[in-house]
Amino acid sequence: MEPKRVLRSTSEFISSHRPCRIMADKTQEAGGVHFPFPFTPYAIQKDFMAALYQVLEAGKIGIFESPTGTGKSLSLICGALSWLRDFEQKKRQEEERLLGAGAPASNEGLAPALRLPPSCQGSPGTPEATGEPDWITQFVQKKEERDLVNRLKEEQVRRKKREERLQQIRHNTKLRFVAKRMRQEDEETERLLRLSSEMLATGTEPEQVASGEEELVLAEYESDEEKGVPSGVDVDEDDLDEEHVTKIYYCSRTHSQLAQFVHEVQKSPFGQDTRLVSLGSRQNLCVNGDVRKLGSVQLINDRCVEMQRSKHEKKSITEDEEPRKRRRRQEPRATCPFYSHERLQLLRDEVLAGVKDVEQLVALGEEAQACPYYGGRFAIPAAQLVVLPYQMLLHAPTRQAAGIRLQGQVVVIDEAHNLIDTITSIHSVEVRGSQLCQAHNQLLQYTERYRKRLKAKNLMYIKQLLYLLEKFVAVLGGNIKQNPNMQSLSQAGTELKTINDFLFQSEIDNINLFKVRRYCEKSKISRKLLGFTERYGAVLLPSVEQPKLSGFQDFLQSLQPGASAAPAAPAEAGEDRSPRPTSPLMHVEGFLEALTTANQDGRVILSRQGSLSQSSLKFLLLNPAVHFAQVVKECRAVVIAGGTMQPVSDFREQLLAGAGVEAERVVEFSCGHVIPPDHILPLIICSGPSNQTLDFTYQKRGLPQMMDETGRILCNLCNVVPGGVVCFFPSYEYQHQVCAHWEKSGLLARLTIRKKIFQEPKRANKVEQVLLEYSRCIKHCGQGQARGTETGALLLSVVGGKMSEGINFSDDLGRCVVMVGMPYPNIMSPELQEKMAYLDQTLPRAPGQARPGKVLVENLCMKAVNQSIGRAIRHQKDFASIVLLDQRYASPAIQAKLPAWIRDRVEVKATFGPAFAALRKFHREKAGLS
Repeated sequence: MEPKRVLRSTSEFISSHRPCRIMADKTQEAGGVHFPFPFTPYAIQKDFMAALYQVLEAGKIGIFESPTGTGKSLSLICGALSWLRDFEQKKRQEEERLLGAGAPASNEGLAPALRLPPSCQGSPGTPEATGEPDWITQFVQKKEERDLVNRLKEEQVRRKKREERLQQIRHNTKLRFVAKRMRQEDEETERLLRLSSEMLATGTEPEQVASGEEELVLAEYESDEEKGVPSGVDVDEDDLDEEHVTKIYYCSRTHSQLAQFVHEVQKSPFGQDTRLVSLGSRQNLCVNGDVRKLGSVQLINDRCVEMQRSKHEKKSITEDEEPRKRRRRQEPRATCPFYSHERLQLLRDEVLAGVKDVEQLVALGEEAQACPYYGGRFAIPAAQLVVLPYQMLLHAPTRQAAGIRLQGQVVVIDEAHNLIDTITSIHSVEVRGSQLCQAHNQLLQYTERYRKRLKAKNLMYIKQLLYLLEKFVAVLGGNIKQNPNMQSLSQAGTELKTINDFLFQSEIDNINLFKVRRYCEKSKISRKLLGFTERYGAVLLPSVEQPKLSGFQDFLQSLQPGASAAPAAPAEAGEDRSPRPTSPLMHVEGFLEALTTANQDGRVILSRQGSLSQSSLKFLLLNPAVHFAQVVKECRAVVIAGGTMQPVSDFREQLLAGAGVEAERVVEFSCGHVIPPDHILPLIICSGPSNQTLDFTYQKRGLPQMMDETGRILCNLCNVVPGGVVCFFPSYEYQHQVCAHWEKSGLLARLTIRKKIFQEPKRANKVEQVLLEYSRCIKHCGQGQARGTETGALLLSVVGGKMSEGINFSDDLGRCVVMVGMPYPNIMSPELQEKMAYLDQTLPRAPGQARPGKVLVENLCMKAVNQSIGRAIRHQKDFASIVLLDQRYASPAIQAKLPAWIRDRVEVKATFGPAFAALRKFHREKAGLS
């Protein structure tokens, strides 16, 4: 009889719960690997999972394209978690072998995570290159081997404890009642402490600052050099120092997409046994009603941080400090009742015990009276799958604050077609002239009030900040001492500068921005300033200076809406104040951080727009690879996935090559669609019914004959296409121009005979209503309830608008998708011109190839096209026609940038007659399928 093992790892725990689940599912084998799947997968899903498995196993960078409707999410889940299952099993077997044998004789055959350090990889009998004797080398090696075995034993003990917690939370519901009892005890304890504090604070002495104002004063600042701490290392990190198991980080664009992914995990064969945690912002996860009602993301973040700091400072008060604290009566500072270490531990275990999305996590936090934001953070080290939004992964400070460690982990970035734009947007910062003036005057008044309580180092850095703000306003052509709304700038227009040129022109090249940025980060001065303005409402001025600065006071009042003429008194405790905007200094801090970017990787745009308040300074990131490099460097493997990834050259050249990724490490995978070949009809039409050449360049698209020809084409299409037709225009302005022309010419009335017309609204809150009415109209037509000759509806949309991404026009909602012209970006944009020039200078250009800047413009256009036409065909039995109206689509170079499943079936029609015949035949043949 085999002896029972005492130590059980995470993988063993998962395996013991898995067989009964997987037996009911379809276990598929692809590439020699078994992939559990909830049903029999498509062939392309098998290929997807096999390719994904190989990328993760070999530590590659994968670019995966799988059209919407092909089950991409399930393929990602089952492929990635199958690899993680096998990886954990191999690691567990290697650990058992090592523990059984005592120690390895060499590094060969070890799992990558278990290999000895390079310092112990020499042969026992071979002297090291440093000339050490053999016996020293052997002694060091044996010591390293013993340390490795001890580390493995400690790791197994930690795993056993963690799994015991999970088993307990899964099988013992009494923990919920324990949490409630603990909560009641905590509340009673806090009540008694509060009563005691009030009793002890009856006798007071004259105070130096107003009640509750102590927290607004900056603490004494000591730089990292003075502390002897390496720059960038936080010595006061309060996170749990727990070892992170190998895990998969999955991120997508929106919370709805993340929630949908979590629901797919729940339905998958791995749904019962995967330790998953959903991360989100405080705004999405906060369960403290008083904090949540602040509304603003930044205000919620700041209030949360302040409440946690208050709690920690309470704990750090020593007995020696207590008598002094008692003598000076202070209003008790608020702490968050949902931040209890014991309850957070229970919530963490609940999170890991079952797969939950953000909404379920919030409900669980409310029930347990524990913070879901911090409960999720505490669950990261033990989690196998972490689901989070783009910004939390791609922004290094946010990543660090959330406790995310990428070293040796796997990252999957879904819906990654706009990844480059996302990274650029996250790290591009704009600050307005009014914010610069407001930050300067708030900081000035803060200094005047607390000057006697601020240490010399604080005053020095505040003086530097005031100087920087003054110079930023001056470089825009303004005066920091005057009202920005009343200042008219002599020069108007846009000017681009390199970072170094901007620093020299602003006369701030002598200031160490790295130190200033670090001071702002460590001292939290923007939060102090926010608390100061929140407390007083108006910016204060010393009373002795008020008479001679009455005009200046009026200006300060204009910067603080709702402020009274006299200095406002501190708001009473508990008084309900409306949420105020975030501190303008926070925007300035972001701009200062951007200015520390390497000179060649960014530009500063000076936008002068009439008045100073409307003018701005904007940092434009030109090289997103500098921020993505850390991700690919630390991670074991990175997967960039999406429904439409073409053209992929942008990812390879701008992102991966710039991040130092070798071409051999990049793997591309693109699969076809699940629909039969005859369920899609992509057409490129070069001329209209009256033989008018279709050329929608910016110079020609506004011609009356071009707009008339577009209307005639749509009239013909609406006569043969049943259900819904979705037509995309390059911009809102052109859509309105065309509709106005059609209304005058009578074409709009002709269109309404066959289709009811809907237009995409500019306001996002009206999109859902338009889509609902559009869907209802098509449904009524399909049920024979249409008015007269109506056969459906025509939806006029805009490329890059609300309906070009994330909206599914499946079945009758999108039987035909029409693209009018090519939606090239504004070539006159200074930002785009600078980006093109940057790529021309930095990217190699092969003989005969177009300039990288020109390729960028084409790729931006075709990415937008691919996203728009991908709104149709959402499942295996769906069918649709795709019509591209512009002769430029006939170019082989342009067609090469279409998705493969469309490109392989596209037909170019030089005249309209054959195109119309093909469309009529296609929809007649498919009439019985709808």
